[in-house]
Amino acid sequence: MEKFGVLVVDDSSFMRKCITKIIEKNPKLSVVGIARDGYEAIEKVQNLNPDIITMDIEMPNMDGIMALKKIKELYNIPIVMLSNYTEEGAEPTIEALEAGAEDFFLKSELINQDVDDKIIDNFINKLINVIESKKIQKQCSEINKDEMVNKRELSNDKPKAKVNIIIIGTSTGGPVALQSILPNFPPDLPVPVLVLQHMPPGFTKSLAERFDTFCQLHVKEAEEGEILQAGNIYIAPSGFQTTLHIKNDNEVVFKIIESSDDNILYKPSVDVTLNSAAPIYKEHLLAVILTGMGNDGLVGCKSVKKYGGHVIIESEETCVVYGMPKAVFEAKLYDVQVPLQDVLKEILAYV
Repeated sequence: MEKFGVLVVDDSSFMRKCITKIIEKNPKLSVVGIARDGYEAIEKVQNLNPDIITMDIEMPNMDGIMALKKIKELYNIPIVMLSNYTEEGAEPTIEALEAGAEDFFLKSELINQDVDDKIIDNFINKLINVIESKKIQKQCSEINKDEMVNKRELSNDKPKAKVNIIIIGTSTGGPVALQSILPNFPPDLPVPVLVLQHMPPGFTKSLAERFDTFCQLHVKEAEEGEILQAGNIYIAPSGFQTTLHIKNDNEVVFKIIESSDDNILYKPSVDVTLNSAAPIYKEHLLAVILTGMGNDGLVGCKSVKKYGGHVIIESEETCVVYGMPKAVFEAKLYDVQVPLQDVLKEILAYV
């Protein structure tokens, strides 16, 4: 069995041992080296050529964000950041994702004595999925780069109907993917945009504030009872489910709820939101499924299509992880599948 090499970067010897122990338990992964700061990480990358890097954000000498930027300039190696679960830790984590980190994971979840096996499995699966997707991307580009980039797959050739809302769902790799879309929406966009990004509680507020600084539309975290208005991009708050409800005066409002359903893995869940939106907007709903692990969005897209709505999905060659779009693709619930650089153009064709 092929083993993927992991470089563990952290200034804490305790954390290095914890992460190494977790990684080494999986037969697909092997820790090929450790580094104590950003300078050592860059040196180890040159010598060890790992398949993936776990990178602490806060380190002496050279922190994780600076090391991330320098490594990304030189190498096409995926990096998963390890973040502190604090409000202060959210902002640098978002900065790291914007700088090209594929994803992040909370340190507190990995070192918790009562850590759930599902959390460990999620961490390991995240590493493996990112590695395997990166290798597939490389193979695709080597086979025929021009053909792959220009590929556009249609599930039907129906004329595009004008929509009244855009709902975007994404997970691993989402913050970077969103950077190519949200800032490029025109300032006169006539519909609201709702983004569901899988993140731990407390991080979506920083994500919204960050995007608000460089988007042409106002970006904010969605709030309970708030009326959806054109010209706004709403980020669904993490740790809750965001649903849409129509009032007697036909205004649509957010209902932010706590879900106790153990069958729903993600908070926010793309499925939950789309299921609530589809019967309200019907053929005037556009769902966009971008890069991400798992199949969140599959059930929701079934509802979207049932009510006559429309679905755009990101194609494999540009996904950090081709999980969420793949599930929708295989179920034939999409209208068009395109590379990330073409997603905005496809969206705007509906508005």
